[in-house]
Amino acid sequence: MRLETCYYCSSTIWPGHGIQFVRNDCKIFRFCRSRCHRAFKKKWNPRKSRWTKAHRKFTGKDLTTDSTFEFEKRRNEPVKYDRELWQNTIKAMERVGEIRTKRERHHIMKRLRQGTLDRKAADLREVRDYIHLVRAPNATKPMEEIEMVQKAMEKREQAGELLTKIGTTVSTTKKLSALRRRAPKIEVTMETSDTEQAME
Repeated sequence: MRLETCYYCSSTIWPGHGIQFVRNDCKIFRFCRSRCHRAFKKKWNPRKSRWTKAHRKFTGKDLTTDSTFEFEKRRNEPVKYDRELWQNTIKAMERVGEIRTKRERHHIMKRLRQGTLDRKAADLREVRDYIHLVRAPNATKPMEEIEMVQKAMEKREQAGELLTKIGTTVSTTKKLSALRRRAPKIEVTMETSDTEQAME
């Protein structure tokens, strides 16, 4: 059973599905659905359609260069049937699939990490620019407040690095996000003023 790839969106075409277009020079274009076929006839660039794999690779969202992609190249070499060879091939395909998913996951986490760093930098900029709105009127050292904010951000980064060293899975990231969402504990201590003490 041979699985073809769509010429436009690069998704898999299962046997008995899809549309074939044969050009005058005998080149065959296979499409998974009519949407891809229409886009091809309109001469749309697949890198500009946001739902295609070409667009994801073009924008850096998916892996583009990896050694696991070399195994999927079509080789038109006749091979004599050998049962042991086929069994080994199937085992290798499963292993290559595992390695590829692991690398793709790592690539996605690396890409998302940059977004968190950018957001932290934007938050620091916002605090630096608008600290006068939050600062108490009698505060004399504004730089100390900014340093406190930076220390808090560094502590949060160190906690994130520890989690990545341990190995962040979906469950640990969910726990971490739940911890971050919780409201901080605030302790209130009531002290009596001088006038109240005098009254007593």
